[in-house]
Amino acid sequence: MTDPVESVIIPPTRDLGDGFTVRRALPSPHRRMVGPFIFFDQMGPVSFTGDQALDVRPHPHIGLATVTFLLDGEIMHRDSLGNALPIRPGAVNWMTAGRGIVHSERTPDALRASNAPARLFGLQTWIALPAAHEETAPAFTHYPADAIPVAQAAGARLALIAGQADGLTSPVQTFSDMIYADLTLDAGARYRFAADHVERAVYVVTGSLRIVGQEGAFGASQLVVLKPGAEVVLTSDEASRLMLVGGEPFAEKRLIYWNFVSSRADRIEAAKADWRAGRFDPVPGDAEFIPLPPDVPGARLV
Repeated sequence: MTDPVESVIIPPTRDLGDGFTVRRALPSPHRRMVGPFIFFDQMGPVSFTGDQALDVRPHPHIGLATVTFLLDGEIMHRDSLGNALPIRPGAVNWMTAGRGIVHSERTPDALRASNAPARLFGLQTWIALPAAHEETAPAFTHYPADAIPVAQAAGARLALIAGQADGLTSPVQTFSDMIYADLTLDAGARYRFAADHVERAVYVVTGSLRIVGQEGAFGASQLVVLKPGAEVVLTSDEASRLMLVGGEPFAEKRLIYWNFVSSRADRIEAAKADWRAGRFDPVPGDAEFIPLPPDVPGARLV
């Protein structure tokens, strides 16, 4: 049997400040995108104690949609459209930046006041927008956990966060072909990951991953990129949680600079100038902001 694995990415740890670290699987020197997915971070697991907390101050985005998906804990989302609501496990929180949005993500006030450890474990992904939709109006849509379609069979459970798979269609409104799914496997359970999307990858959140018919296993925090067209059956020797991502690649390349994504270099430069000059709409009630990093090189091709 031909090896269906194109590459394996072991994400480095990135310090976002105040001791809060993430594992960043995309973009990587080995792989810049998988379908429309241009950014993939694992947050935690971490437990904030004492005066520790998550405090991602207001910052801007253009040309993409962010998806925050929690496995444990809670985050308070606020944005420049006036949205303010807690993000909890299983819910899907899709923020379309389009022509520009600003948001913050913080430990909720109630958790800070309780003095109890505040756990956090989750994933944040960025979905690049097709060129025709890069300047769409910004928006934020919350989908509760019970709105996400689920399929279960023989020890495998798939929750379809976005896109289409296995006859399911997520209610999450997307701008391009994609799959984003939360798959849990009991020990020995199997799941056929159909080649319905041109590009696909599997991220091991917890436990491990095996591909039926192949030697070896992949451990937690590894992104396994599959070859186009490869029919694979996923399994594990232990209870495991996997994230499935993929979709149709874009015809145009993407540039990424800090929190900005675009198919055009001049649009990146305009966003940088707008943030420096304070022309983005602010987040109501949150006067802080993250300045444009002076040490980040110019926009690079993804």
